[in-house]
Amino acid sequence: MANIHLSPYEIILKKRTGEKLSGREIDFMVRGFNGGIIPSYQFSAFLMAVFFRGMSENEVFSLTKSMMDSGEVMDLSKLGRVTVDKHSTGGVGDKVSIVLAPLAAAGGITVPMMCGRSLGHTGGTIDKLESIKGLNTNLSKKDFFGLLKKSNIAIISQTEKIAPADKKIYALRDVTATVDSIPLIAASIMSKKLAEGADTLLLDVKTGSGAFIKDAGNSEKLALLMVKIAKSMKRKCVAIITDMNQPLGYAVGNSLEIKECIETLKDRGPEDLKSICVEFAAYMFVMGGKTKNLQSGRMLALKLLKDGSALEKLCEMIQNQGGDPDVLKNTSLLPSSKYICRLNSPKRGYLKKLNTHEIGLTAVMIGAGRKDMSSKIDPGAGIILRKKIGDFTGKGETLATIHTSDKNILKHAKERLLRSFILSKTKPDRPKLIRKIIR
Repeated sequence: MANIHLSPYEIILKKRTGEKLSGREIDFMVRGFNGGIIPSYQFSAFLMAVFFRGMSENEVFSLTKSMMDSGEVMDLSKLGRVTVDKHSTGGVGDKVSIVLAPLAAAGGITVPMMCGRSLGHTGGTIDKLESIKGLNTNLSKKDFFGLLKKSNIAIISQTEKIAPADKKIYALRDVTATVDSIPLIAASIMSKKLAEGADTLLLDVKTGSGAFIKDAGNSEKLALLMVKIAKSMKRKCVAIITDMNQPLGYAVGNSLEIKECIETLKDRGPEDLKSICVEFAAYMFVMGGKTKNLQSGRMLALKLLKDGSALEKLCEMIQNQGGDPDVLKNTSLLPSSKYICRLNSPKRGYLKKLNTHEIGLTAVMIGAGRKDMSSKIDPGAGIILRKKIGDFTGKGETLATIHTSDKNILKHAKERLLRSFILSKTKPDRPKLIRKIIR
């Protein structure tokens, strides 16, 4: 251990009684656990103490820095340009990165994006991209930097060298019921994003039934804390709280979402997905110094969609990373499922509410996500919604289609998915996409 005068027992007791820990004490715990010196049972007790007692802002800053410093911290300043990354806290049908990254890169922003795989009821950007034949997301640091210099864009999977302490701590949180802690969530996300080295960070903090944090107040607390962490590390950061009470667009599932992203980059995708990507791109253009204000940024984003520049940039990225760019012309080259089953409405009415969490779990059940880390994903599996909140449906009209290669699961999947649709006689307001901006 770095300091023999510190005791895990005393630090756990101090936090359990509600006292504040010093940066030295927090670093001692993180380094000790990551190095295999502090055992899991003691670090579990530490996590539970944090879960119940919380952390001050300075404690969270210290925890984030210790986790960030546990591995490699990239220096993107060698690129000689401003870099802007975007991170989402996760949602169902959240395919924004796949549209946004080439859109921003086409406008001159350098986008170093390191993404994850599916987690729980939410999908993962890497799983979606890997449904494109040959596309490689496991790039070396040298290749990552090379593609950023060449094309302004690369989307890769998280490396083992970035914040390894976070990986160990998250695995322990997962089995000790301490995942749902705002200080621990904030430190986990920001340790990885800051280690990736981008100058500027745009955070998409999801809230609602399909998000990890369903309560709007807690989503705001998380967003505010992450922005403060970034500022404490001298990074520019904006957090946008967005609605996840229904999937973005209509597709849920890997290759199905890729198809929808391609349509959006052809300027004919779903309006909600297009509008949120345009808004995020506008923020990235302002943050990266490409436009003076958001309105100019929106106009640039719309132009890049209309003239095909954003689609060309996705094509370039796919080619750079070994994928087949022909999928952009012929989406039937993407994986598909053996069976497509319609889910019809048992009655007429307006779609009042969607249980988006359940939609995500249904997608996992039919093969679009992982039941555990060893599960294999069926890239063609998923759900296509035909109705969104505020839409009217007649009796017998299609609410959604289920795509799967597992015929045996269809009956149960239909029953589960149907419970996610709540109808009413009166037309509800459509959810507001953007809830709040935190700078």
